[in-house]
Amino acid sequence: MKILWFIPTHGDSRYLGTATGGRVADFNYFKQVAVAADTLGYEGVLIPTGRSCEDPWTVASSLIDATRHLKFLVALRPGLITPSQYARIASTFDRLSGGRLLINLVTGGDAAELAGDGQFLPHGERYAEATEFLTIWREILARSHTGESLDFDGKYLRVEGAKLLYPPLQKPYPQLFFGGSSPEAHDLAAQQLDTYLTWGEPPAAVAAKVADVSARAAKYGRTLSFGIRLHVIVRETEDAAWNAAAELVQHLDEATVARAQATFSKMDSVGQRRMAALHGGKFNRDNIREGLEVSPNLWAGVGLVRGGAGTALVGNPQQVADRIKEYAALGLEYFVLSGYPHLEEAYRFAELVFPLLPLSLREKISQPRLSGPFGEVVANNHVPTLARAAS
Repeated sequence: MKILWFIPTHGDSRYLGTATGGRVADFNYFKQVAVAADTLGYEGVLIPTGRSCEDPWTVASSLIDATRHLKFLVALRPGLITPSQYARIASTFDRLSGGRLLINLVTGGDAAELAGDGQFLPHGERYAEATEFLTIWREILARSHTGESLDFDGKYLRVEGAKLLYPPLQKPYPQLFFGGSSPEAHDLAAQQLDTYLTWGEPPAAVAAKVADVSARAAKYGRTLSFGIRLHVIVRETEDAAWNAAAELVQHLDEATVARAQATFSKMDSVGQRRMAALHGGKFNRDNIREGLEVSPNLWAGVGLVRGGAGTALVGNPQQVADRIKEYAALGLEYFVLSGYPHLEEAYRFAELVFPLLPLSLREKISQPRLSGPFGEVVANNHVPTLARAAS
């Protein structure tokens, strides 16, 4: 089990859908979140991509020297930069970071945003182009370890003598992550990706995705690892957690929700449609669980106004840990998490939930380089001791 956090390069706040409680999203803040995640023992951080975000490669590069162990899950966008150039970028980052690069393939689902970036291919053809893109990108990086060059002539992309002189540290290339819910996405994952990520759907739906991608991969003689992208709202008690969820959306109104859903409905992303189907645009301020708790402790309220991942695990530490273990039992290894605001919630989740997760993970994130004392010294003399976590 590997736990990753999130760098909010599209902004951060205590509340959704309003400027109230917002905070400046600048380098100093991104650095604070990254250093917190690194210090607390998170495996890595996802850095989002799109016109609503700062450029992920620039942000990730700026954080290399601020962190020691943290890995960076950074986006590749087929059709925006050539695969040869992306290979050089990825190899350079991997070398400069000491092998801490993870790759997140993003084909895009917002036609308006894609058009602004010069990408006009329809949904199905974007996956066909991505297949050629990945073939070139992977081969250039893999061959860089032996000094070979690559010729490729496809429908969308062509290279002659493509070569990379400085190979990445990771062999044959940094791990490839990808999320998509359409049949074309599942087949692309089965053929070329290393880890398939799903947005947070109920366990039965996630199990069906895992089974489908696994079956498709088996036809190509491949196996994948799996992960999930979720928000978390964890508090010491269940009531406090649901009160925190209510506070998160307390400034939302029906007009804001309707405007957001109208925008999402224009996207051709199957995953976005699945997120929207979970909540149906319903919002009852007096009972935020009504129609939005789509599975025990799984709340679809975030997706009322946030694109992409729209569900959160809500509950006390044991409940959230139990839900994570349920997903892990389905074969999920990677948990890419976030919470509002991201700095404070990185600490809260680590402090409350990490001790309840499997022993192997607890040992990994036990921070042996820290000497303590842990907590404030009692009465100027007594050093607090850590409670023994349940196995």
